[in-house]
Amino acid sequence: MAPAFYNTVLGFFMLTGILSVNKPAPHPLHVSTTDISYNAKEGKLEVTCTIFTDDFETALAKQNHTKTDLVKADMHTAMDVLVKNYMSANVHIKTTAATLGFNYVGFEVDKEAVNVYFESEKTPIPKKIDAEVTLLHNLYSDQMNIVHMTVNGTRKSEKLDYPNKKVTQTF
Repeated sequence: MAPAFYNTVLGFFMLTGILSVNKPAPHPLHVSTTDISYNAKEGKLEVTCTIFTDDFETALAKQNHTKTDLVKADMHTAMDVLVKNYMSANVHIKTTAATLGFNYVGFEVDKEAVNVYFESEKTPIPKKIDAEVTLLHNLYSDQMNIVHMTVNGTRKSEKLDYPNKKVTQTF
């Protein structure tokens, strides 16, 4: 008698949406990528950070104490402010010349990840790039941030395991 009762209760919860079988399972890795590329034609560093959407929403909610939804089109403008502030606090890049100012370009959701774009002001071809990346350090002690840097067609990469946050590449 008890198993039939539990099956009935489980069926009720599933039908009413209290328990959802469609919710995606959590992913086993906590990883982001930061791609820093020098665009010689424009004379700028272009940066793309890719972060799992669910993790990024959780980090934004934790930092800002507010509801976040990066997918809903009607919340995009509000999310732009949160994303811009989060990125400026968690990604710092400087070249041999100086610490660079970056202009936030925007973000877009690509399936299960969010791509965040920004670019530097004009700068000479860098001989050295220093990056400090702390994306999702406020959430996971197993966070990995993979940083790719490309200058004049030469790509160098490094994996930063939490709590490591700094990488320097020479070109």
